[in-house]
Amino acid sequence: MAKHIQNIFFITLGALIFSFGLNYFTIANHLSEGGFTGIALLLKYIFGFSPSVVIMLLNIPLFILGWRKLGHQFMFYTIVGTSLVSFFLWLTEGFQQPLNDLLLASLYAGVSIGLGLGIIFRYGGTTGGVDIIARLAFKYFGISMGRTMFLFDFVIISLSAFYIGIQKAMYTLIAVFVAARVIDFTQEGAYAAKAAIIISDHSLEIKMKIMKEMDRGATMLKGKGGYTGSEKEVLYCVISRNELPRLKQIVHSIDPKAFVVVSDVHDVLGEGFEKA
Repeated sequence: MAKHIQNIFFITLGALIFSFGLNYFTIANHLSEGGFTGIALLLKYIFGFSPSVVIMLLNIPLFILGWRKLGHQFMFYTIVGTSLVSFFLWLTEGFQQPLNDLLLASLYAGVSIGLGLGIIFRYGGTTGGVDIIARLAFKYFGISMGRTMFLFDFVIISLSAFYIGIQKAMYTLIAVFVAARVIDFTQEGAYAAKAAIIISDHSLEIKMKIMKEMDRGATMLKGKGGYTGSEKEVLYCVISRNELPRLKQIVHSIDPKAFVVVSDVHDVLGEGFEKA
């Protein structure tokens, strides 16, 4: 129950940020969006319909279909997320301030929308719409979710260009691109660690020194040389970014010929890092 309360709290926060960004930056500057949100904005610009109402009406049939086909927990959070977005869109309708610089407007729109959606996605929610369609298309037709969502967004933004103009459609693409990057950043977490794979004939010595001097754990993996066929002990270690120089020093001091591969990792859970 505590986990559900936490998820709903952050989905609420994400919905508020998303809705504010949509009203204050996107709608105020007559930009568009992809997905069902883009349809709602297009109908607002042409007929004056409220996006909060349109988004909810478009999603109701998908809620019914998704509840039967995609599982109750997923759809519960989806309904919560979509309902909150509709509510906050209505609540923040008066917060609209056009900017003289459309580039700044598109960047701020991308950051705020991406941050809101990223928080919603990170805690198990969605805003319905194309996400449900993409999941159903993948489940029953094997079409990748990314392809479905991209095609849908492309069509909506292209149609919007006929009404808002090519220039604002291009600024919309900037906002969508920035939002996608912010969503990834928010879901992966602001904290990024480093994972090191160390192949050496002195793996045991390196491991002991890492554990003693850096207070970090390490895992010994069994490996086999592709060329020589000889057995190797491969050392796998996850460290924070600022610890990387010290790790390199330790490895080099013991085995200057060691083969080291360093890569970025996100959302590290466990002892010494974040708690699950």
